[in-house]
Amino acid sequence: MTAKPWYSDGLKFTCTQCGNCCTGAPGFVWVSAGEIAALARRLGIDQASFRARYTRVIAGSGISLKEIPEVETGNSCVFFKRGAGCTVYADRPRQCRTWPFWRSLVASPAAWKSHARGCPGMDHGSLHPATHIAATAARDGLL
Repeated sequence: MTAKPWYSDGLKFTCTQCGNCCTGAPGFVWVSAGEIAALARRLGIDQASFRARYTRVIAGSGISLKEIPEVETGNSCVFFKRGAGCTVYADRPRQCRTWPFWRSLVASPAAWKSHARGCPGMDHGSLHPATHIAATAARDGLL
């Protein structure tokens, strides 16, 4: 018999579009070949141009979107614009679509609570059932 996850009663989350998950400390937004193709189509450029302009290769790991250093926020995703939000929202990478139900964030109550301090949508809004959280975490797009 499998033990129930700590979030068996579900977790609340509704995106406030604050941009905190798109800005801050340096990190990675992993993109797959399919996501690169969709984003290139969206922007009306070929995939090679998209890769050169918007991605960086992380040796031994994969391909990540580039970041833009900002004075106010530290870093931001190349597709995040203050006041406008994600400029490629409909085609955003899986990693972005699955926030905050990442394996690492739902691994423990402490991990969830720690990240909730920086995300005003966590622990507020819509209640997501444990089955949805587990399924999302299993395909979170993180390496």
